[in-house]
Amino acid sequence: MSISRRAALGGLAALSAGQARAQAAFPTKPMTLVVPFPAGGPSDVFGRHLAQGMAARIGQSVLVENKSGAAGVTGVDFVAKSGSDGHVMGMMSASAGAIMQHLMPRMPYDPAKDIAPITLMVRVQEILVVNAKLGITDFAGFLSAAKAKPGKLTCGSAGTGGITHLAIELLKHEAGIDILHVPYRGAAPATNDLISGTVDSTLLDITVSLAHIRSGAVKALAVTSDTRAPLLPDVPTMRELGLPKVNSDNWYALISPGEAPPAVRQKIHAAAVATLHSKEVVDAYAAVGGVVVGGTPEELTRFLAAESAKWSEVVRFAKVKLE
Repeated sequence: MSISRRAALGGLAALSAGQARAQAAFPTKPMTLVVPFPAGGPSDVFGRHLAQGMAARIGQSVLVENKSGAAGVTGVDFVAKSGSDGHVMGMMSASAGAIMQHLMPRMPYDPAKDIAPITLMVRVQEILVVNAKLGITDFAGFLSAAKAKPGKLTCGSAGTGGITHLAIELLKHEAGIDILHVPYRGAAPATNDLISGTVDSTLLDITVSLAHIRSGAVKALAVTSDTRAPLLPDVPTMRELGLPKVNSDNWYALISPGEAPPAVRQKIHAAAVATLHSKEVVDAYAAVGGVVVGGTPEELTRFLAAESAKWSEVVRFAKVKLE
């Protein structure tokens, strides 16, 4: 063997050994958790509880950084392009993980290669509510009103192309009704207009509507999920009401850059799942309507494929276009 070849092989061996030591010592510096929505919202609450619990388990501080935009795509793109050392991880929502790829002309990252699934963190149920002054007291009354005046009953969402919009389109399709979708720039303005009576109904995350349901300002009609909401046990599910396909749980998943080494991703997964299943986090998530999941990367991969196929079909039959 020539000296140059021996030196090259020795260099590769040293490099591999160095990489192995770095992965074994991971993390070697503070980590960052990217939350792809503004501070103060439900996703931020979920992220900060996860970051705090993971820091204690992984041996480094975990800093939360909010990078909002493009229905969560901006934050995921930042994670995808953050390098291979694994010190940046992020949250991914249903919009960025399963919907926007069917609406945007070109995604800024390749979902199949540029991100690595870690675990499904939490599901957040959505709920159909109406202004209490409308006089509709149950889902049957909502259907009757929609069928009596096609296209007149209004329903607000958190924005065109997001999961709350597609949930409305799925409801219209499965129930055979014509209601007018009114998109807003976020759940807060949609809720404000619901309370004022500007819009008749909304279909939003339960977290957003809960306080107004409890105050009596709005009336809860149905949960768009397979199971009843623990915080609202008297509200029926769409499955119970005869519409089992109207299932639009929002969700958040934990991801790493696609280039992060498997050993690093395994450490992140172990710390994340232990945190998610801790009593502190389960209780904190439940208080804002979140149901902890915390499964394997393989389970998340299958879940993402199923969600993508489901919402792709809704985009197709509803002819959804970004504004």
